[in-house]
Amino acid sequence: MPFTLPPPGRPPVTFKGRLHDARTATAIGRWLGLAIVVCFATGVLSHCLQHPPHWLADRLPSRPYWGYRVTQGLHVASGTAAIPLLLAKLWAVYPRLFAWPPVRSPRHALERLSVAVLVAAGVFQLITGFLNTYQWYPWPFSFVPVHYAVAWLLLGALLLHLAVQWPRIRAHWSRRSEGTLALPAADGPDRRQLLTAVAAGVGAVTLTTVGQSVTALAPFELFAPRSPEHGLQGLPVNRTAAAAQVTEASLTGWRLTVDGPRPYLLTLAELSAMAQYEVTLPIACVEGWSKSAHWSGVRVRDLLERAGAGPRAGARVVSLEAAGAYRVMEMGREYAQDPLTLLALRLGGEPLSLDHGYPARIIAPNRPGVLQTKWVGRLEVA
Repeated sequence: MPFTLPPPGRPPVTFKGRLHDARTATAIGRWLGLAIVVCFATGVLSHCLQHPPHWLADRLPSRPYWGYRVTQGLHVASGTAAIPLLLAKLWAVYPRLFAWPPVRSPRHALERLSVAVLVAAGVFQLITGFLNTYQWYPWPFSFVPVHYAVAWLLLGALLLHLAVQWPRIRAHWSRRSEGTLALPAADGPDRRQLLTAVAAGVGAVTLTTVGQSVTALAPFELFAPRSPEHGLQGLPVNRTAAAAQVTEASLTGWRLTVDGPRPYLLTLAELSAMAQYEVTLPIACVEGWSKSAHWSGVRVRDLLERAGAGPRAGARVVSLEAAGAYRVMEMGREYAQDPLTLLALRLGGEPLSLDHGYPARIIAPNRPGVLQTKWVGRLEVA
């Protein structure tokens, strides 16, 4: 059958399904907006902790010690919850994507362009963020800077969309809003059932994944990318010694170099002979998993003081790994001088395994896991 164009003025596609209305879209949009705001705020905080600007580096707080565990857990949980919410929101509004004519005025063109940017940025952020939790990067660009930049693009597009759509949103904000009361009353029960199903789906997705960071919900973590319960010495390992090209042979004759006004070297035996301190701190990784563990070792501030550092000194930590974005780690004074910050030698009462950073690693409060440097070879006063 030959293809024929529709008569002028008629849309190429018609939709007869119900609940593709402003009230349904507004109700789902409120939940989605909250998830995006939480995800954005905690994501910006995470980025600042990982890559602090120079003016902020010495002002980042080391307490509460569990802070990053909570904020990054919220970041990943809210991002995961936003996936079914975005799908539901798109389902509610997709007939409008086929509005005819596609552009009615310059203002309408800008509105549709803003929606296109909003949808594209949202889909990009949620997909790349979700794949990051699995540490799978099937793209040619660096994840961290691109994900951070698009987050701001998403926020701008969302604010523009809210400004443009505010009259419609206000008219359908509640069940007693003027616009909502004009909708067919018969759709009310079906709309409530749809919203209940969406809420149940979001709750199920969250419950079965958030256990990777909320210990109390660990029994329900059916689909979490990482289980904190599995791993050598009771902790998962993101970057192994093999990946870092660190071997037992390469550690033969290991010495810790502490550089400052009074530089010195220490063997592992000499480090072990110094005053040892014990702390219970979590490892909290950007992928969303976290778990507390018992660590023991030497306070970083004691090592810096012995090198002639003042009480407000920071530190630079250099790993023995061959390469990597976090091979050299800067530690502001709030962290370096915190009594909970250790050059750890033992985990759970046992010497560190090679994959956990033997012979010595950093453990500090309120820090991303990528900054808990393993295989420490050099500590510098900064």
